[in-house]
Amino acid sequence: MATFATSEQLLVIIDPVARRTDGESVRIAKDVLSAGAASTKVCLPEDPEEFARALARRGSRRPVVVGDDRALMRAVALLHRQRTLAETVLSVVPVGTALGVSHALGVPTGAVAAARAVLDGTERRLDVLVDDSDGVVLGALRIPPVPSAARPETTAAEPGLAHGGGHPWLRTYQSLFRTLVPSRPSRLSAAPATPGPARLRIEVDGVTLVDLDQPVEAVSVTPGPDGTAIVRVRPLSLGAAVEPLETRGRTVTVSGADFRYRADAAVAGPVRRRTWTVREGALGLMLPEL
Repeated sequence: MATFATSEQLLVIIDPVARRTDGESVRIAKDVLSAGAASTKVCLPEDPEEFARALARRGSRRPVVVGDDRALMRAVALLHRQRTLAETVLSVVPVGTALGVSHALGVPTGAVAAARAVLDGTERRLDVLVDDSDGVVLGALRIPPVPSAARPETTAAEPGLAHGGGHPWLRTYQSLFRTLVPSRPSRLSAAPATPGPARLRIEVDGVTLVDLDQPVEAVSVTPGPDGTAIVRVRPLSLGAAVEPLETRGRTVTVSGADFRYRADAAVAGPVRRRTWTVREGALGLMLPEL
């Protein structure tokens, strides 16, 4: 057990979306952290580049992200690209509307409880999935992507998380800008249609689980126990009942016709082949004591 309330120096990075979405929760979190830590430096970045600079210049301070899932994933992606993720203990105070990933990782709901976990919690090492394009998945990977009612910009790529054409920081800035500025009504703002079956080859540790001749309705990959990923595949049912397939492994490769996938809160693709590898204990996160 480690307690940091009287000795830790914190770098509190407050995401601009959190400041605009729930300023009161941001204020509460800042007050609790400032009162409990030996030294607190607060950064208020206005764009992803400022966010990245603040994180890169943290020095010996422990970074605390105040924001939603996208802010957390942005910080993880930056640390991974800098090859400092394994040596960094990260904290998050979830503020915003998209908080499912943070809460699934064990971060408390509520600004006070989350801030207290930053100060008095313990570091836990969590497994992540890293793909062959340097993307990071903290929670769930799904193919086809689960439909979302969010606006189209929610599918824009985050650096190191979802990959597409163009400069990654430009895409992230455009996504952030569209989040902050109301967009004109569009026929694209409706929830996307439910994806149909896909023909994919799914290999786990080099062994083919499903081949192209078997259409599948859904695939999910999540970090599991003992440094493995849990792979679940639901084959397409053509009248007779088809049992879902489940296995575990350290490396998962999906290939086939162009496909998209949802990694945590971001949709990536289309790609024809992608490999994910489990990185055991790659993320150090401050969480409440068990």
